[in-house]
Amino acid sequence: MSTSPKTRILVLGGGFGGLYAALTLDKTFAADPNVEVTLVSRDNYALFTPMLHEVAAGELDMSDIVNPIRKMLRRAEFVQAEVQAIDLPARRVTVGIGLRGDSQELTFDHLVLALGSETNFFNLPGLAERAITMKSGADPFLLRNRVIALLELASLEENESARRGMLTFVVAGGGFAGVETIGALNDFVREAVKAYPKLSAHWIRVLLVHPGAVVLPELGESLGLYAQKKLRERRVEIQTGTRVLGYSRKGVELSTGEAIQTSTLVWTAGVTPAAVLKDLPCRKEMGRLVADETLELPGYPGVWAVGDCAWILNRKTGTPHPPTAQHAIRQAAQVAKNIAASIRGGQKKPFVFSTLGQLATIGRRTGVANILGVNFSGFVAWFLWRGLYLLKLPRLEKKLRVALGWTLDLFFTPDLAQYVTVRDVDSLHAHLTHVREDALEPEPAPTLGR
Repeated sequence: MSTSPKTRILVLGGGFGGLYAALTLDKTFAADPNVEVTLVSRDNYALFTPMLHEVAAGELDMSDIVNPIRKMLRRAEFVQAEVQAIDLPARRVTVGIGLRGDSQELTFDHLVLALGSETNFFNLPGLAERAITMKSGADPFLLRNRVIALLELASLEENESARRGMLTFVVAGGGFAGVETIGALNDFVREAVKAYPKLSAHWIRVLLVHPGAVVLPELGESLGLYAQKKLRERRVEIQTGTRVLGYSRKGVELSTGEAIQTSTLVWTAGVTPAAVLKDLPCRKEMGRLVADETLELPGYPGVWAVGDCAWILNRKTGTPHPPTAQHAIRQAAQVAKNIAASIRGGQKKPFVFSTLGQLATIGRRTGVANILGVNFSGFVAWFLWRGLYLLKLPRLEKKLRVALGWTLDLFFTPDLAQYVTVRDVDSLHAHLTHVREDALEPEPAPTLGR
């Protein structure tokens, strides 16, 4: 008895777009033995990135905001691997599996590209080597460990210049990630310094650098100005209309000509689509893959794109859909329906969605939000942020853990235990060596003109 070959659906990327596409496809074809769904992701967990800053501030544990992908999928296959190459004409993908990165080829009939974005340092000197980002699961640990290590070292440091450099924290980028990070970081370090009797809160400097005229431009000028006002009330310095030009032994170099002596730069000022997509022979806009209204790549039937790596025109506004989680989740659901329609002989439908709202926390139970065109600020916006993201967090187990963590946060201060990583030890040791050397180095003698 002959059997027809299975239809192979391959989903690349374990972010919001890839995960929810795989989940919907898994459910759609659960009872169809002739369809095989495979999700490929570098990590074996799904990271709920909107809560990264809360992990950095010690308000949540990393285990609270990660979900094992294998526990979320029912019938679909999961492959933990790094995507190395994509051959669209040959309809195959090369991946590196395991710690050694052994190459393996996966073929497909339908391919969903949901590889998201990577940090873009714009080739600025020193940033890739020294700056901390806020995109991966390791980043909040690195930032939190860095802050605690600097507090410990500063409490033993006698040189005032070196000490002030250790207690200066710079965040570059005034979008959602930057504002939420600096709000949480400011709260954490100012609360933590109380445990260090030799340190004064007046020595702490927290600086946000943003190239635009107002932070959080996605929420409009009024909410951006409100966020700036509240952050400044909490002793956060904000320099708008300013760019970071580099990060060296002299510190963070700004476009104003100022060099900020600091041991911590958090970079949230740019992303770029995954590098593996760069050489694909298809149309791109700003590095993102141009997909039609059904989320399919023109000229490549059965190849689809969703999430941060996709450029999808919103025909109502004439602009591309923004690379946000709420759009990626809806795109994932639509692409799964269109793949099912392609396999079963149905009609593909266009992706239609308008932003429902956007929210940001700015520290100390304060937030800003725009929901369905209505602005909210203060405690109400902060409460809405927590409520909505708690609902969006996958799996009941994690919802309960986060709710419990937030409840305990009302009564207890964040933990100051330091979980040292090899990367943190190496980078921090090297950087602090330079900081102390520069601080102790005598100023050059002035030269006399003739």
